[in-house]
Amino acid sequence: MQIGRGQAALAIVLASLFWGTTGTTATFLPDSVSPFATGAATMGVGGLLLFATAPRLSLGVLRDRATRHWAAIGGIGVFVYPLAFYTGMDLAGVAIGNVVALGTGPIVTALLEWLVDRHPLSVRWAVATALALGGMVLVSTVRHPGESGSAVLPGVLFGLLAGVAYGLYTYASGRIVTSGGSSRGAMGAVFGCGAVLLLPVLLALGAPLLTDARSIGIAAYLALGPTLVAYLLVGVALRALRSSTVTVIALLEPVFATVLAVVIVGERLEPLAWAGLAAILAGIIVLVTARPPRSETRAPLESDA
Repeated sequence: MQIGRGQAALAIVLASLFWGTTGTTATFLPDSVSPFATGAATMGVGGLLLFATAPRLSLGVLRDRATRHWAAIGGIGVFVYPLAFYTGMDLAGVAIGNVVALGTGPIVTALLEWLVDRHPLSVRWAVATALALGGMVLVSTVRHPGESGSAVLPGVLFGLLAGVAYGLYTYASGRIVTSGGSSRGAMGAVFGCGAVLLLPVLLALGAPLLTDARSIGIAAYLALGPTLVAYLLVGVALRALRSSTVTVIALLEPVFATVLAVVIVGERLEPLAWAGLAAILAGIIVLVTARPPRSETRAPLESDA
């Protein structure tokens, strides 16, 4: 069945809630677990599970000449994203790492839509994105109480790399959907390709994750919630929304992540950083209250899954 823009936006909000828990959850892993191992476990195992939810649809995407190259490109993004994302949070903190990584996504998807698809971007989208990215700058550049600053810049750079990868695989997934592939097949194919690349990293570095039941439980949650369930929701949203719209709404994720980082992890933010979070929320409100463009493309029905 087809879904409306409101339902699609709600799907991304729910996905963002899952994503917002990743940084705080990862802080409870032992110091012996590297960010690379965390990222490889999260999206390597989660990617295999996504593929397993719709193997026939995913293989159909990989066999189709019109979509398989997008699955491969998206898979590269899935490979890079978790390794850079968890490293960025480890170096710069949960709040900054999340905001930089997710805040970069809308720029990347917008550039790809303009360069590849020649999609013009509306004034409303530009205003929404400017507000959200302005908020991102405030949160990531305000000096935070008690921070040393020595690892913040490298962490921001890793966050930027993660944002580029995130925008890439979101755009690639959207291209598969608009080319006729099903949303579940798109997610399964893209994340399945990424999982093939991530699993060797997990095999090489993931032994510390198996040292106790708590670590195994945390890794299982990261693979099931923020990856499997969240990206199934993204697939649903891509049936009604363009990838650039999805990435702007997903800027709710760093808002959730920052609140959790402050309340649970104990990170502290200056008032200007909180103003930045308010700007991100304002940008999302501007976007999701827009009237739907008539040219939005929806994916085919998935009754054949």
